[in-house]
Amino acid sequence: MRLSEFWTAVTEEFGLQYGRALTHDLVLGELGDLTAEQALERGLNIRATWLALCRATDVPESRWYGAGQKAPKR
Repeated sequence: MRLSEFWTAVTEEFGLQYGRALTHDLVLGELGDLTAEQALERGLNIRATWLALCRATDVPESRWYGAGQKAPKR
């Protein structure tokens, strides 16, 4: 996942304003108590950050793959 895809997925899932607030304010224990923005700034994997945000906000698994991403074949 590219950074632009991350931000597109955040906006599509949460809306622009709420998505930006979540990534700025929500502390993700799964990422060592960092916010999504902090995780990205520190170079953590973008997809892992997206998935941690999805899990923390109870996004249904069917929408975890974000913008421009296909679900893996099962």
